[in-house]
Amino acid sequence: MVTAVIPARERVHTVVDSPVGPLTLVAADGALVGLYLAEQRHRPAEESFGAPDPEPFDEVTAQLAEYFAGRRTEFDVPLAPAGTPFQRTVWQALLEIPYGQTVSYGRLAARLGRPSASRAVGLANGRNPIGIIVPCHRVVGSSGDLTGYGGGLERKKWLLTLERGGTGQLSLPGL
Repeated sequence: MVTAVIPARERVHTVVDSPVGPLTLVAADGALVGLYLAEQRHRPAEESFGAPDPEPFDEVTAQLAEYFAGRRTEFDVPLAPAGTPFQRTVWQALLEIPYGQTVSYGRLAARLGRPSASRAVGLANGRNPIGIIVPCHRVVGSSGDLTGYGGGLERKKWLLTLERGGTGQLSLPGL
């Protein structure tokens, strides 16, 4: 995973509709650096997204449409999330969680060779700047309970239901 801190003036963004509400896509130098849900916790300030420009997002938009239609289980777009080395390690591990499956924070920490770091894994997971594509929604509590999700538990539940072959109504205010 390539990571760089890129000034906002080099970034561009667009907003696309989805079944879980508007998604703000942010790119820099041909790579996706952000995918943010509306009202997402830890969402950066709008001015950091750069100028509006839908052109660089054709492929990611098409892949997201396939995902939401239940026809895509993996994404193939260049990613460049900015974060600490530990955060990037956690985000890379998220990409290895199979579609339709979940893993606990503790199990993810153990996979990283840091079995006592489940809280740190949870914090890094919550700071994931590329939601859905880097599937932080696939991480659950040790009992399998749906715990914490920057986009809200209703969205997390909806995404997991989609990945398990189900459909459902998302009941969020304003959607």
